[in-house]
Amino acid sequence: MGLHRNPFAAKLAIMRPSILNPLFADITTLKGVGEKMAKLFAKLLHVDAARLLDVLFHVPSGLIDRRFKCTISQLPVQGVATLEVKIGQHHAPPRGVKVPYRIDAYDDTGQMTLVFFTTYADQLLRQFPVGEKRFISGEISWFRSEAKMTHPDYVLNAEDFDKMPMLEPVYPLTAGLSSKLVQKAAHGALAKLPDLPEWQDSEWLKRQQWPDFTTALRSLHNPLELNAVGLNRLRLAYDELLANQLALSLVRNQMKRASGRPMGGTGTIRNKIINKLPYQLTNAQLNAIFEILADMTSNHRMIRLLQGDVGSGKTVVALLALIAAVESGFQGALMVPTEILARQHLANLSKLIEGTGLRLALLTGREKGKVREELMQALQSGDIDILIGTHALFQDGVTFKDLGLAVIDEQHRFGVHQRLALQAKSPGQTDLLVMTATPIPRTLALTVYGDMDVSKLTEKPAGRLPIDTRVLPTSRIDDVLAGLHRSLATGARAYWVCPLVEESEFVDLANAEKRFESLATEFPNRVGIIHGRLKGAEKDAVMERFKTGELSILVSTTVIEVGVDVPEASIMVIENAERFGLAQLHQLRGRVGRGAAKSSCLLLYQDPLGETAKARLAIMRETEDGFRIAEEDLKLRGAGEMLGTQQSGLPLFRLADLSIHGDLLATARDDAGLILARDPKLQTPRGEALRTLLYLFERDEAIKLLSSG
Repeated sequence: MGLHRNPFAAKLAIMRPSILNPLFADITTLKGVGEKMAKLFAKLLHVDAARLLDVLFHVPSGLIDRRFKCTISQLPVQGVATLEVKIGQHHAPPRGVKVPYRIDAYDDTGQMTLVFFTTYADQLLRQFPVGEKRFISGEISWFRSEAKMTHPDYVLNAEDFDKMPMLEPVYPLTAGLSSKLVQKAAHGALAKLPDLPEWQDSEWLKRQQWPDFTTALRSLHNPLELNAVGLNRLRLAYDELLANQLALSLVRNQMKRASGRPMGGTGTIRNKIINKLPYQLTNAQLNAIFEILADMTSNHRMIRLLQGDVGSGKTVVALLALIAAVESGFQGALMVPTEILARQHLANLSKLIEGTGLRLALLTGREKGKVREELMQALQSGDIDILIGTHALFQDGVTFKDLGLAVIDEQHRFGVHQRLALQAKSPGQTDLLVMTATPIPRTLALTVYGDMDVSKLTEKPAGRLPIDTRVLPTSRIDDVLAGLHRSLATGARAYWVCPLVEESEFVDLANAEKRFESLATEFPNRVGIIHGRLKGAEKDAVMERFKTGELSILVSTTVIEVGVDVPEASIMVIENAERFGLAQLHQLRGRVGRGAAKSSCLLLYQDPLGETAKARLAIMRETEDGFRIAEEDLKLRGAGEMLGTQQSGLPLFRLADLSIHGDLLATARDDAGLILARDPKLQTPRGEALRTLLYLFERDEAIKLLSSG
C-alpha cells in the first residue's frame, strides 16, 4: 500500500514556493522513465505516484568502494577490486550445455577468469575484444587458486575510465529495479535540483562543519570521499528533524494560544463511577486524572497524551475525563481505530455509567440511512453526551452541538490532520486527550507527540498476575495442542494468532484459514475465526460466542491486536512469532492476563531464526515492561519499520534515522522553540527560508496553520 498524500496537498501545491516545483514533478518527467518503471519506483518508495523528491530522499543503504586498484597478483581474498587487464581467449559453452561463458584476462603478474551466466556471445565479443586492454571493477571470488570476477560491474576502455565512480552508493531495491537505474534516476533529479535558500543558522553550520543542503544531497547520491559521507547525512537528517519539530511546535502554539473553556465538572457522576469500580484506581491512574482535570479546569486548551502500557487502565481514565466535560455542559467524543474496539467500548462503558443518566451512542461505517440520520440529529441537538466511534467521527456531516473533549485512542493509527479535523467539529475550543497503549521511546515520542503534554500510566491494576511467556519451535506444535486440551478441559479460553488470511506465494507462513480448519478438527465445535475480511456483524457474532464461552479458541489475524478485552481468555498462541515486531508481540500478549486466572503466551517460531528474531523473542521472554520493549524495538528495527508508517499517520523519516540521529532531536526541538519565540509567524529572512523547509518536507498542517494565522 502506498503512503497517502495529505488531503491539503492540492491547496498546498498552489501555495508552494515556485522554486520547489521541479522537485514535486512526476518521476516520468525524467529521461528514460516510462509508466512501467514509474510503477516500480512507486512500489520501491512506498508512494502512490513517485516524484523527483521521493527519489532524492531515497537514502543509499551502503557504499561500494572501488578505489582499491591493483594487479592480479595483489587481488584480495574477497571484496571489490579495480584493475587493468588484457583480454585473452573466450570460452563459449557448447550449444545446449549449461555451463558459464568464461573469458581469460591477464596482466604482467598473473591470470584470472571473467565469468558470465546470462548473456550473448556476440555481445561479449564486442565488449571484450581479444588482445585489447580494459579496466574492470567488481567482486572477487576464488575457486581453488584461481581468481574469478563474475559479471563485472564496470568494463571500460582507457578513455572512459575516469567515468567510473570510485565510491558508488548502493540503494534499497525492489524486483525490476537495479541500483544503477535508481542512481541514474537520482542523478536526473539532481540535475533539476534548485539552489535553495539557507534555513539553518550560519554559526551552527560552521561549528558542525556541515555543507549547504544542495551540496549535501548531491554528495549523498554521488559521494566523492568517505569522511564527507557522515557530515552530509547529518546535515540532511537535521533538516528533516527540524522540519518535524518546527511543525509540531506550530501546532502546539496554535492550540495553546486558543483559550480553553473550564470544564472540570461537578464530580458527582465521576465519584459515583469511581465508587462502582470493582477495583481501586492505581496511583498512576489517580495522578493522570489529576493532571488531566487540572488542564480541563484551566483557561487554556488541553492537548495531552496519555501513554500507558497494555492493561494499565487508560479507558477508565478517559471515561472520567469525558464525564467531567459532560458535567460541565459539553459533549465528549471517543475515537478508536477499529469497529470491534468501538463496540467493545460501548458495551463496557454502558455498564459503568448505568443509572447515571449519561447518554452514549455509537457511530461507525456500519450506521447508515435512517439510523445514521437520527443519530446525527441527536448529536447536533445535544441529546447525545458521549459519542464513541471510528474514523467516521471526523467525516463531513458529523456535527456536535458543543464538543468539549475529544479522546483519540491508539493515536498512532491516526494522523495530525485527522485529530485537527475532529477538534474542528465544535464551534468552541475542544480539549484533546490522545491515548496509546504502544509505549514509545523518548526519541520517537518527541517526533510524534512533541506538541503535547504527557501523562504516563506505569502500573497495572492490583491483582494482575505476570504472564508466563515461552518460546517454542513449530516442530513442537503437537505438545502445544496437548497442552491446549488440558487447559480447555478446565474452562480456559485461548487466542491463536496467524499473520496471514490466505496463501501468499512470497511468504511461507501458516495462514489463519488453514489453522482454523486444523484446530476445528482437533477441537470440534469449539473454534471460531476472525479477520479483517469478515463483515462487521460476522465479527461481532464470533466475538460474542468467544466472550460467552461457547467458543474456546479464537483463531485470528492481528485484528485483535488493539484493545480486544476478554478477561476469561488466558492463553495466547502466536504462530510465526519471528515475523512480528516487538511492539506488536507485546500488544498481542496483552490480550491475556486480564482476569484472575494464570495466563500464558506461547511464541511459536519457524527455524532457522535470524539474529534479530532471536533477540526479539529473548526480550519477550525476559520482560513485560512495555517501555523497555519499545526501546529494544527501536534498536532492533529502526523507527520506520517499528512505527509501521505506511499504515499509520506518523511522520515518515526518509533522511533521518532515529536509532543513529536521535541525539539531534533534542537540539532540533530547542532550535524550533527558539525560532518561534523570535519569529512566531516565520516572517524574517530566515523564517521565509524555514517556510521553504516545511514545504520541502511536506509538513502540511504547520503551513496550513501559518496561512490561517
